[in-house]
Amino acid sequence: MSMELDLRGKRADEVEVLLDNYLNDAAVSNLKRVRIVHGYGTGTVRSMVRDLASHHPLVKNFETVPAGEGGDGVTVINLR
Repeated sequence: MSMELDLRGKRADEVEVLLDNYLNDAAVSNLKRVRIVHGYGTGTVRSMVRDLASHHPLVKNFETVPAGEGGDGVTVINLR
């Protein structure tokens, strides 16, 4: 199980299902921290990732990484 999910280039209608499945698989694999790479773009995928993370039952919290590690193009999610 990879500790990173790359959503760059994915269509908005794919993001929610891919992220939900990934978070479920990560939890089953006992991962506590994962990186979601969504890129900068228009910000649509970033907003979708953070919105889903804000109410997903497996997510403890999430954060943006420092600029040298991807900045606003990456969201790190801490799992329960």
